[in-house]
Amino acid sequence: MEFSIKIKSKYNPKRLAVKLNAKGEQFVVQGHPWVFSNNIIKINDDAKSGDLAIIFGKNKNRVIGIGLYDANSPIRIKMLHSSTDKAEINAAFFQNKIKEAFNKRQPLLKTNTNSYRLLFGENDGFPGLIADVYASVLVVKIYSEIWLSYLETIIPILRVVSKADTIVIRLSRNLEQSKLHQLKNGEVVYGTLHNEVVTFVEHGVNFSANVIKGHKTGYFLDHRANRKQVGEWSKGKTVLDVFSYAGGFSVHALANGAIEVTSLDISKQALDIALSNGKLNPYTGKHKIIAGDAFAELKKLIKNNVTYDVVVIDPPSFAKQASEIELAKKKYAQLADLGEKLTAKKGLLVLASCSSRVLAQAFFDINNQVLASSNRNYKEVLKTTHDIDHPISFPEGAYLKCGYYRFLD
Repeated sequence: MEFSIKIKSKYNPKRLAVKLNAKGEQFVVQGHPWVFSNNIIKINDDAKSGDLAIIFGKNKNRVIGIGLYDANSPIRIKMLHSSTDKAEINAAFFQNKIKEAFNKRQPLLKTNTNSYRLLFGENDGFPGLIADVYASVLVVKIYSEIWLSYLETIIPILRVVSKADTIVIRLSRNLEQSKLHQLKNGEVVYGTLHNEVVTFVEHGVNFSANVIKGHKTGYFLDHRANRKQVGEWSKGKTVLDVFSYAGGFSVHALANGAIEVTSLDISKQALDIALSNGKLNPYTGKHKIIAGDAFAELKKLIKNNVTYDVVVIDPPSFAKQASEIELAKKKYAQLADLGEKLTAKKGLLVLASCSSRVLAQAFFDINNQVLASSNRNYKEVLKTTHDIDHPISFPEGAYLKCGYYRFLD
């Protein structure tokens, strides 16, 4: 079957000779995937997005790395190869990278799971590109024009490695506005999509993702291991899942024998999906929903003296830029305080953060400070980060952290 990928102009990327300042050169030598515009000393005047940036070291004839030039980002060069070893950026290069990424996911794919992230951007050597698999559907999300000239090479390789029957392209908002392509967000470029809602399995539990209209690629795969863990510790318990979105934690809890689960989210549409996901599995517990602002709804529950055996609080990112870090920390402290008050005697409180700008140690310190001041005895039983299909290859690539706190009284 032929691919129907349409690129408006068959732009052939050219090679750029690039010289960096000492700081930029140090980053490249250390294997960091980003080169900022202010690190560039010398580059061709006619550089365009997607051009191959050949980076030369202090010794003019010594290549120290190769990247893709991005005219629309302060991260001006996204690295593909950081080494003095020679590399040709061609189909074989991308195939090796994709196979390497796929091999890292093998332990996960040996479990009863058919959904996974095949490519995790920079962390797998594909800056600005994500590839998620939901059963037999592959969703490729593109965040930068740098990939437009390479899609016809990369996507067939992804199809073969993932064995996908259907491929959907998702575009970032910025890329939707680009005039360098004729792609549409949610376009099926290979195979047939009979239903935009795709059912898949996560550690034996059934879920669904809207691969055309859902957030990101349709679902959040990074918390998979935490959802499984919460499920295992929810048998016979009452559970509160705050910022529940499509009910990831809720559904695992129900499938594992929780007696009552409450999904709380500001989006009624997301809560409808959570209820539907629950019904994809057999369960005997009760699934309740609360639609509203999490902070306000948690305060109402506390006022009514409601508590739960297991409380999970997994908010969206609170710090998308440096100026928001301090406010984000205050919000995390607030949520830890509210969560503690809602956790029953000998209950479990699970606190998560996906703000990359709030470092893991700072997040765990906030939680411990708040819980220590509550005058309740507790034990930090587990700290986790990303699941196996979200490998981390550089500091800024780490964003997810999750703490489990068991109250002893």
